[in-house]
Amino acid sequence: MMRWPGKLACLAALLCGAGVAHGAEVVLAGGDSVARMGRMADAPGGAVRFAYPGVSSFIHFAGRELVLEASTTGDKSYLDVIVDGVYARSIHLSPRRSAYRLAGGLAPGPHTVQVLHRSETWHGVVTLHGFATDGQVLAPPSLPARRVLFLGDSVTCGEALERMPPGAKQPVWWNPRLSYGMLAANALGAQVQLVCHGGRGLVRSWNGRTDEFNLDRFYGLAIAAPDAPEPWDQRRYAPDLIVSAIGTNDFNQGIPDRAQYVDTYAAFVLTLLRDHPQAHIVLTEGAILDGDKKAALTAYITETISRTASPRVHHIPSRHYPGDTEDAHPTRDQHQQMANDFVPALRQLMSW
Repeated sequence: MMRWPGKLACLAALLCGAGVAHGAEVVLAGGDSVARMGRMADAPGGAVRFAYPGVSSFIHFAGRELVLEASTTGDKSYLDVIVDGVYARSIHLSPRRSAYRLAGGLAPGPHTVQVLHRSETWHGVVTLHGFATDGQVLAPPSLPARRVLFLGDSVTCGEALERMPPGAKQPVWWNPRLSYGMLAANALGAQVQLVCHGGRGLVRSWNGRTDEFNLDRFYGLAIAAPDAPEPWDQRRYAPDLIVSAIGTNDFNQGIPDRAQYVDTYAAFVLTLLRDHPQAHIVLTEGAILDGDKKAALTAYITETISRTASPRVHHIPSRHYPGDTEDAHPTRDQHQQMANDFVPALRQLMSW
């Protein structure tokens, strides 16, 4: 006998067509049976939409099979599947609403599957519709009580972390799961949001444009898609710690005007202080800048902190990591080193 209510009939039919038995239990991606981490927007029919990297859904079930129904707006979106804490596979999503087997042939008993968004906003906006198992969906797993928010650009998003040259850069090379932000949060025992966008800065993008969603704008969005932005209610996530690693793209065209930069950064930090009165805020330079540009950004950060005059705002310097001969973005090993750099300082700051 089917366990799903009538409004899930279409979803059930699709998932059963993927091979899950007719006795399957089906739950909506936006329902109470799924734990969620990261910025998501509610979608019709109990679905959820998201675009930032690292956004995750967790489902706990007793069964041998688990299937997901999902879609994306482009053809460059990937999801990572983590089964019982172990990476299992990456899934390349189709723009067409489709079913994907996340796990099969598992040992009898309870299991937890995490579905993690591997891609960036500009790769596509993903919709998760629901999950089905041949067994029983259990109460969702609890997420850590500690909460961290990382703000940044392509480095924070994990761009080209898993590069496999030679050849042109591929969307599957992104891997926020192994980015410094997620590694640091894991080491600190915290859940994490990565609110980041490749090519963007604080006052201008890598190409000098000021009319795009730079940090002070995409911070306020759940989905920073220029054709259909979704607002984010800051009350939905109260971080204990915010790390802002922005500036590399601002300096790509040269050193930006100091007054404009500091005015913008100070106003933005005051917004963070207002939105999250419980949070400590760390400003850092990021891994790519070096030399005169990094020295200028450090001076701008120092003045920003002085201007805000809050004991909750701090500077933790970033070490320079040059990537490799293929790409200036930090490598997988360099992301691990970046996390190792930050964790002791953050742990001391937060008494964690």
